[in-house]
Order: sequence, then structure tokens, then C-alpha cells
Amino acid sequence: MPKAQRIAILAYEGCQLLDVTGPAAVFGAANEGRERPVYDVQIVSPDGGAVASNCGVALMSHRIGGRYDTLLVAGGSRGLKAVMAREDVRRWLRKAAPQTTRFGSVCTGAFVLAAAGLLDGKRVATHWASCQRLAEKFPALTVDADALYVVDGKVWTSAGVTTGIDMALALVEADLGAATANLIARHFVLYARRPGYQSQFSPLLQVQTEADAPFARLIEWMQAHLDEPLDVPALAARAGLSERSFHRKFVEATGKTPAHFVEGLRLDAARTLLAKGLPLKTIAGRVGLRSSARLGQAFERRFGMAPSLFREMHAASVP
Repeated sequence: MPKAQRIAILAYEGCQLLDVTGPAAVFGAANEGRERPVYDVQIVSPDGGAVASNCGVALMSHRIGGRYDTLLVAGGSRGLKAVMAREDVRRWLRKAAPQTTRFGSVCTGAFVLAAAGLLDGKRVATHWASCQRLAEKFPALTVDADALYVVDGKVWTSAGVTTGIDMALALVEADLGAATANLIARHFVLYARRPGYQSQFSPLLQVQTEADAPFARLIEWMQAHLDEPLDVPALAARAGLSERSFHRKFVEATGKTPAHFVEGLRLDAARTLLAKGLPLKTIAGRVGLRSSARLGQAFERRFGMAPSLFREMHAASVP
């Protein structure tokens, strides 16, 4: 039988606990019920021993060194600058990463890889609050501020915290197939498996983050009725406002006009349906864009590619 894949997750003082334990739990779950483990997961750190995470929970670790099949770097706020500044860490990463099958980061762990010069010329993801800082500090890389996780060659990078679980599930799927990854997601009682291209913030969550946002329930309804007319008269009537008042208040709450916001909802839904392999005409009808031609025009305008190309790139990525 093949040997277990060796996986290292780099932790350090002040690292984000879930950036380490989330992916580790996914890989560990893939071993359950098997005669021999598929993955040998090790937490490593610059000095080895106990490492205090950002919430005070200590992680036992091995000292950095050795070769691994997969290498991931956890993010963190406290301790991030210190680990970026350590030449021994950067030197080990520059030696270890090229020897892996794949390497990457969770959340702000991308800063550590970038500091080692391993992300130059790559498209990467990181936590939404750190995208601009990463892009400014390391201009040789390209930050995808929207994606949950990004795969660029052998480099896998994810956005904030829980997206490390999404990325780890995608890694398991690449190794063991979708059925295994879906079984793990079900075991973890996840609401849904999220593909990498999904935005870090759903439109509903964006509104919910505003303390005085008055349209959260309306947007939730909109997402469930994309095939219905969602013009200003219809939405204003549902919100119990005049059309003029609705338009003004909606822009204040969301930062977008109702038409632009609705189109975004429809195109986000279209991406998920495209990944499931549905015909363009069917998708257009389900998301309220009426025709495949109209869907194609709107999709290419927003995402810079034809729906057919997107479907080819992401077919069957959504279970």
C-alpha cells in the first residue's frame, strides 16, 4: 500500500488556532475508517514544543525541518511579523516548499510565504481585511480579494479562518475524490461545501454586517426568488417604500444600486449552477436573466470570461 502523505502545518506564537486545527481535522477525518492512514499530519513551528495560539490554547509541535508532500502556513495577527522576520523560517520555507507536491497558506499565512519570496508571480488569497496590505507590501504577487481560496499551480492559498477548511476539503478531493470530501463535510455538519471562486462575503452577510441595515430580510427573499421580477417597483412595494425612497435607502445600505446588486446575486447563483454542469438556457431561466445570450453578456462583463469557459474550469467542483 502507498505511504501516507506527509503534511506539515506551520504554527507559531500567536497563530490563529482554527487555521491550524481546521485543516488538520479535515486531513485527520480522511484517515478514519481506513486500514492505513492516508495522511501523516504534523504541526511544526520554528522552535518546536508548545506554541500558544491567539486564544491561548497551546499546540504541541515539531521543530521545522524535513520534507513534506504538503506544506501549509497558518495565519495570525499576534506573532505574524515576528515569524516573517525570522531568517531560519524563511530559509526553511525556501528549501522545503519546492520539494513539496503543493504548498500554501491559510488566511494571513500568505504574508509568511510572500516574505520568503515564494508567491512572486502568483495569484493568491488572504483574509479580506489584509488584501490591500498584502498587495502593497508584496507587489510581485496578485491578490484575489474575492475568492475563498485560490489554486495557482502548486500554490494553494485561502482567505480567512474557516476557508482553510474549504481548501483542505478541496485538497482531499484532489487526492481521494469528491465522495470522500463530501463525506467529511457531512461528518463536520457543514451547511455546504464552498468552492474557491465563491466570494468571501455573501451579499446577505455584507448587509448583515451593517448595524442599521434595513434590507437583510429582503435580500434573503431576493436570493430565493431570482427568477421573478426584481426591479425597483417590485422591490419597493415589498419593502413598503416609495420607489424613490427605496432606491436612496438601498444604495445607502449596500453601496450599490438595486439593479447592480440584483445582477450580482444572479451572476453569483449562475456560477454555482455552471459548476454543476447545467445548460446555459436552464441557468438563465433559474436566475432571472431570461436568455443564454443575456447571461453570457452579463457574465463576461463581470468575470472577464464566457460562461462556457467557466464551466469547463469548474465543472463538478460543487457537489
